[in-house]
Amino acid sequence: MFKMICIKTIAFYQHFLSPLKPRVCRFYPSCSEYAKWQFEKRNFFVAFVLSLWRILRCNPYFQGGFDYPKIAKLDLKPSSYKAGIKIKFFYIPYAHQKFYIVKKVF
Repeated sequence: MFKMICIKTIAFYQHFLSPLKPRVCRFYPSCSEYAKWQFEKRNFFVAFVLSLWRILRCNPYFQGGFDYPKIAKLDLKPSSYKAGIKIKFFYIPYAHQKFYIVKKVF
């Protein structure tokens, strides 16, 4: 329930409030997109802490750059292609049982 409230709040921010101000996020993906991905893929408390930490680092004293969410995904299995499935994310391995989440944009 809290996850859905946070995801809906972030979506509201992205669609209605964010376009009203200039893009100033020092990271890619943006802090709101990063938080949305965290809430979609992790439990509420971990996602909240990681999103808060990301927002606190988004200031002139940190370098910024690429900072994709990292998750541990234990149930990845190869599957056959099905025409009705829309791919939203790619999981790119970076350590044993740990993956970057990269959003598909094309």
